[in-house]
Amino acid sequence: MTGENARGALPARTAAARLLVVVRARRAEECPPVVDALVDAGIRSIELTLTTPGIMTALPDLIARYDGVADLGVGTITACDEVDAAVAAGARYLVTPISDAALVEHAVATGVPVVPGGLTPTELHGSWRAGAAAVKVFPAGQVTPGYVADLRGPFPDIQVVPSGGIDLEGARAWLRAGAAAVSVGGPLLGDAFRGGDLDALRGRAAAFAAACVRGAEHAADRDREGS
Repeated sequence: MTGENARGALPARTAAARLLVVVRARRAEECPPVVDALVDAGIRSIELTLTTPGIMTALPDLIARYDGVADLGVGTITACDEVDAAVAAGARYLVTPISDAALVEHAVATGVPVVPGGLTPTELHGSWRAGAAAVKVFPAGQVTPGYVADLRGPFPDIQVVPSGGIDLEGARAWLRAGAAAVSVGGPLLGDAFRGGDLDALRGRAAAFAAACVRGAEHAADRDREGS
């Protein structure tokens, strides 16, 4: 079944955190120390990308390593066989940078939440209508946080997750504007995969995690005041 009646939801831990951290490494073996640091700092949702060689093979062990503490999803999915492999490996959610109704419908049918990417209202609504748990505005740097309100004019229920170059202040701004969560990569990870200080990474991660909780609270206050 596809469409609005088949819609899943983001995993509860991810939805509560309002923050997905995108981890893109040179090889899968580099991931555990960095993910350990992120989880230690309070990050509760991590997107491991298929552009990291070996990540699918490593995924079951990584999921077991953080079971009960953090949701691990798989991103940069662009084909149905990748959906199947990620689901079989235990991904808690799926992320794709594209708007492809057939791909979204295939993912929805697995029962694992999917967050497809797009930029235009047509792309985003098409994926939302196909049953996406949320839609990823990508690349978010091409629009402003006010785009959330623009989308919710014609699509009042749409759940938006911006992605692409979002820094700490940008995360706050998007959440204040009503985004369901933010997807963050480079501005948080910094030089972590180039020998950077993991304690510094923990500090950045903790700041992002706290900012996203506060940003979500501000958005909730605004919504209550407007109701």
